[in-house]
Amino acid sequence: MQRKKKKELYFYLNGKILKGKELSLSPFDRGFLFGDGVYETLRWYKGKLFKLDLHIERLKKSLASSKINFTAFSERSRILSGDDIEKVVNELVSINKFNNEEHLFVYLQITRGTYFPRQHHFPPTDVQPTFFLSVTPLKRQEEQFRNGIKVILEEDIRWMRCDVKSTMLMANVLARQKALEQNAVEAIFVRSGFITEGTHTSFCAVKKGKLYTPPLSNLILDGVTRKVILEICRRENIPAQETEIKADELKSFDELMLLGTISEVTPVVQINDWKVGNGKPGPVTLRLQRFLSEMIFS
Repeated sequence: MQRKKKKELYFYLNGKILKGKELSLSPFDRGFLFGDGVYETLRWYKGKLFKLDLHIERLKKSLASSKINFTAFSERSRILSGDDIEKVVNELVSINKFNNEEHLFVYLQITRGTYFPRQHHFPPTDVQPTFFLSVTPLKRQEEQFRNGIKVILEEDIRWMRCDVKSTMLMANVLARQKALEQNAVEAIFVRSGFITEGTHTSFCAVKKGKLYTPPLSNLILDGVTRKVILEICRRENIPAQETEIKADELKSFDELMLLGTISEVTPVVQINDWKVGNGKPGPVTLRLQRFLSEMIFS
């Protein structure tokens, strides 16, 4: 039987929209050599990007913390305006014929650029950063949202600037792989006995109707979905508190959940080999799922 021909996709690289086979990146790009770059992930729901302004704000903070001087190159830095990113995304949606897709995943990455010879310190100031953006269809994990997931706890061995959305993700990759090998969906990091976050998610717990989440610090990413959920809690009079959560006290909580661009609000019903609460998504989690969905599609 003849194999179905794979659809050829288009992507954005340094100001140009190119076919996948036309993409070319030097092995001397610092993102390739060092993971010297930052990134953002966004969701496109039925024709619009969700919370684009918050993602751009965080991207600019990551660039500043990484000292990647993207704004020095006006012909490339214009993309950092919301209108221009939206324009590029819409062009890719159109040319890739994704117009009828309900859910799309948008990935953008900026590295410090290409320079030879390899050196650990910054390249000359005239080296232009590399900017890449892709749009791909995303299948929502409806069963996970409905029934909840299993996670594992894993020692947090990442660097001390987890508030920067850096492409250096080896510790995250190893932890996520370990989770999958144990038939879990996500790994939750524990540092010095306290919960920080997941490999690509924010963490929340609920006790007696009140939501708890670890406070922002250099050890935790300022998650966009986390920020939105805290806004929803204030609006809907759901008690919420940013506070440290001890890993050895997790069994005392009624509900656990993960938040993220892809995960949205995902119930956690099992950690390692023990059941969370009654083993089913709890009422606060389900309410937050509903409120977030209403905000997305309003």
